Amino acid sequence: MNNLILMLKEVASNIHWSWNKDAVELFNEINPDFWNWSGHNPVKLFNEINQNYLEFIIEKKNLGSRVLSLYAEYKNYLKKDTYFDKKYFKTESPIIAYFSAEYGLTECLKTYSGGLGVLSGDHMKSSSDLGLPLIGIGLAYQYGYFTQVINREGWQTENYELNEFNHLPISLLRDENYIPVKVSVNLPGRTVWLQVWTVKVGRVNLYLMDTFIAENSVDDRRITDILYGGDEEKRMMQEIILGIGGIRLIEKLGLDIKAFHLNEGHSAFLCFERIKNYMKKFNVPYSEAKKKCYYSNIFTTHTPVPAGIDIFTKDLFVKYFRSYAEKELGMSVDELFYEGDLNKGDNNNHKFNMAYLAINNSNFINGVSKLHGEVSRKMWELPKSRTQIDHITNGVHTASYVSSYTSNLLRKYFTDNWLYEEDIWKRFPEITDDEIWTLRLLNKFKLVNFCRERIKEKWIFLGADKVKLNEADSILNPETLTIGFARRFATYKRGTLIFRDIDRLKKIVKNNSMPVQFIFSGKAHPKDEGGKNLISEIISYTRDNDLKNKVVFLDNYDINVARHLVEGCDIWLNNPRRPQEASGTSGMKVIANGGLNLSILDGWWDEAYNPENGWKIESVMDDSVSQENKDKLEAMSLYDTLENEIIPLYYLRNSKGVPEEWIKKIKSSVKNLAGFFSTQRMVKDYCDKFYMKVK
Repeated sequence: MNNLILMLKEVASNIHWSWNKDAVELFNEINPDFWNWSGHNPVKLFNEINQNYLEFIIEKKNLGSRVLSLYAEYKNYLKKDTYFDKKYFKTESPIIAYFSAEYGLTECLKTYSGGLGVLSGDHMKSSSDLGLPLIGIGLAYQYGYFTQVINREGWQTENYELNEFNHLPISLLRDENYIPVKVSVNLPGRTVWLQVWTVKVGRVNLYLMDTFIAENSVDDRRITDILYGGDEEKRMMQEIILGIGGIRLIEKLGLDIKAFHLNEGHSAFLCFERIKNYMKKFNVPYSEAKKKCYYSNIFTTHTPVPAGIDIFTKDLFVKYFRSYAEKELGMSVDELFYEGDLNKGDNNNHKFNMAYLAINNSNFINGVSKLHGEVSRKMWELPKSRTQIDHITNGVHTASYVSSYTSNLLRKYFTDNWLYEEDIWKRFPEITDDEIWTLRLLNKFKLVNFCRERIKEKWIFLGADKVKLNEADSILNPETLTIGFARRFATYKRGTLIFRDIDRLKKIVKNNSMPVQFIFSGKAHPKDEGGKNLISEIISYTRDNDLKNKVVFLDNYDINVARHLVEGCDIWLNNPRRPQEASGTSGMKVIANGGLNLSILDGWWDEAYNPENGWKIESVMDDSVSQENKDKLEAMSLYDTLENEIIPLYYLRNSKGVPEEWIKKIKSSVKNLAGFFSTQRMVKDYCDKFYMKVK
């Protein structure tokens, strides 16, 4: 029995369990209440649960064989041959370093805020699946991103919950003498020390640094307390630690990294540290070292607008880099400032742009969709003498977002290893209409139950009486066409566009013969009053008597909420202002679960859309039209598409009550889109186009 418990704890220590449905179901079956209490954290589950009780449950529920099978599957995953082994070569040492300010791996690891972090997490997972010799570098935040609670007035409030590192699926990095590995960076007037945590993500390691150690002052310990928290100076310190500290960690570990991938500009200070190291190692000047390091840097930009980029004042840059420039690089701080100078040496400029620093020092640059690549090339206008901005369209780690029902159906028709079969999606139409429709109903029933329980918990928190709590059972209907909208609430994403003509929306929702319901979720940045106002407006509509219980908002959007939504929603709605959505990935996550997309032709949907795969909202491309009128016209297109195409098709049923034409669209969507819009394809693209072509 002790061996079985040790096996469970070993599986729990590797994030691989998060995309293994068998593992999650086993953890849940041990004790569903305890599993939910732990925040879906198996390390905390096994640390806190009584060991005698655990032995009793394993024996009583006859789970021993499942534990053995799960452990064998896990060990086999770690040792089997991979895509990289077969196409390139086998190596035990990592040669690729991936830098990101956030990683969204699973809900219990609060080291992410939104799409950028989830993409980074998916990049790590697919790198593991494909066997890439890659490591990740990031920061371990004491509180991570905030927990959102909508108060009685319908306003977002932020709570920060401490990450208990000792109860998370991470471990302190130690050397061969079991001494914690530490690195340091120099900040004005002092040295700041960093400890390092290791997250095992399948076959690859993610290293997260934090400053909360005794060697640092109280203020310096708080540098890594909150993701994207604090003022501009705190952001500067975090990014020095990520970029410069990350390179020093690589040096400390003795790794011979060949390719350095900067996921957004947050880590771009690594360029300085790489140049410094090359100068010292080969005794060459800055210009020669820069030229050499340039060819092994890869920069991925995720924003189509300059306002989305980190920009620091010159005074702040000088404060933090004067000593570094003069003592480490042998140059003036003004010369170093020009690396991130928007005006390329204009003495009147006082802004340091992190994206420009990354562009100046990276041979490979890419946007994250075909359209975003075009927008980025126009935005940056790089000299013809250098490499231009390419694009690699984002994807999602499909296994992390398919429901257990979806996974079981794919196993039934294909193989247990369906995720790794490249052409499996082309065969999706082999599945019968009846089984696909049953899958959709099961996924949606699970989502509706989740929403009811979630909202009931919220009402209990607010002190609701028994009569109010009984009302939760009438929230949503699993047989109703369900439309989901969940993402970061930035104003350009237009979270309230569907409410623009409230009378028309009510007519759609209240149609007794063909009803529609909406589920919203998402966080606004704590300092984004515009985003918070959008959330507050939606909350007010959920309390309208005509929309009540048919339009709902789920608090605290995270990976767990997202998973339920992308599993169960029939339609995923996305209506940003084109072309401000660089890629977007939430809509990709519904595809394999049989959900369909309705979106503006922006980001990934601009290249994914055709009438067989889903629906589009017509964009107004005439720049002479005011934004107000664009919103009005695009809202009209949204309503027209719902009323004239989507709703009638969903409720068109055959004699068995199955919507054959709707399922035809599902089959087309999965067949045409699921394989391409995945991080399996995306990471292969990075590997083939960039990682393996560095000099």
